[in-house]
Amino acid sequence: MNRFAALIAVLCLSAGGAFAADPLLPENFEGWQRASTVKHGSDPAQVDAAMPAVLKEYGFRDYESADYTRGGRRITIKAARFDNVTGAYGAFSFYRSPEMQNEEIGDAAASSNQRILFFHSNVLVDATLDKVTAMSAADLRVLAKELPFARGNNATPPNLPGYLPKEHLVRETSRYIIGPTALALVHPPVTAEQVNFEKYPTAEVALGDYSDRDQKSTMVIVSYPTKEIATERLQNFQNTMGSTPGFLAKRTGDKVVLMTGALPLSDEKSLVGSVNFDATVSWTEATRIAPRDNVGNLIVAAFGLIGILLVIGLVFGVFFGGARVLVTRFLPGRFHKGDEGDFINLDLR
Repeated sequence: MNRFAALIAVLCLSAGGAFAADPLLPENFEGWQRASTVKHGSDPAQVDAAMPAVLKEYGFRDYESADYTRGGRRITIKAARFDNVTGAYGAFSFYRSPEMQNEEIGDAAASSNQRILFFHSNVLVDATLDKVTAMSAADLRVLAKELPFARGNNATPPNLPGYLPKEHLVRETSRYIIGPTALALVHPPVTAEQVNFEKYPTAEVALGDYSDRDQKSTMVIVSYPTKEIATERLQNFQNTMGSTPGFLAKRTGDKVVLMTGALPLSDEKSLVGSVNFDATVSWTEATRIAPRDNVGNLIVAAFGLIGILLVIGLVFGVFFGGARVLVTRFLPGRFHKGDEGDFINLDLR
């Protein structure tokens, strides 16, 4: 029993050390001093008791929250860390509401009254201020630079939201979804069963509303692992949504693009037609080691050069040695006088 208790203690200390070694929130930033004990944990329900499953879908890892004060003012910061930038961006798009105003903080930000939501790399921050001033955004920009950031492949943002056309897109309605729970909560024109997350868990969904003259339609772009899967899912969407008002769908590469709503069919066709997947091949990226960078080729070339020099030396040796033998044999004394007189003896006694 004592050994078990000791093991638990070691594990707790290790967990505490992990948080201490890789904290989310700084002690201070831009004059704001931490005024409370940092709360931290890895339970998504502590961040969002109503929708913890959504955070799990986006790859929630851990969180920290603390109060900061400066000159009698107070700000509450809650930071959630995700496995990668994709998760942080997706969570930001999910929690951002249409009435929020865009802000220039971190990688993307939105504000509503005293609440400011932004993400930087793989960290999502929810800040609540007691009073908004002209310097609030500047202060949070400094905080964003103090946050830890993802590296390697985890630092790559998703590219699927970039396929949504910008023309007629209703501000702040774009969403990036990578799981069935979040998809159901944003009330899209498609269901999780139609997307089939169960069979294709790596499927991604980007959607947004488009409006023109008080008429609105919603575009949904679903990305699948292969174009063959996208072809099969397109057929399923057509079979299950064919009677939906304003339904229009197509496949481009490994993506299915569909639209429903009240916009004129010509407008929907124009928007759907503007979404195209172009496979790009980079010829500047090395796919194998260049000959000049291959150490093996260098060694082989060195031995080859040595062999060539040996052959040249042998040929010249045989040529000059053989010529000397022939001259000595057929023209004795003509070019070589022998050994007589070559040695001078002084006979010093």
